Amino acid sequence: MITKVLIGSIIFLSITIILCMYRAIKGPSQADRLISINVIGTKTIVIISIVSFILRETYFLDVVLVYALISFIASIVISSTIKRRQN
Repeated sequence: MITKVLIGSIIFLSITIILCMYRAIKGPSQADRLISINVIGTKTIVIISIVSFILRETYFLDVVLVYALISFIASIVISSTIKRRQN
């Protein structure tokens, strides 16, 4: 039962990632694009965590931590690039 709920939440998160991709492509400003990319990264982390729980594999959590660190560093780099372009 819980597996079906988790799979349903993965499907829902995947659909919302597609909507965020639309915002990342069509966003009116660079800040909107950055925020949507951050949201996509966060949702991907949640999806990988759910898959780890479903499969009962703990090594996926290491992947989640690395992905979160890379996403954080990328956000900082992109935001500093946006700030330099505005000045």
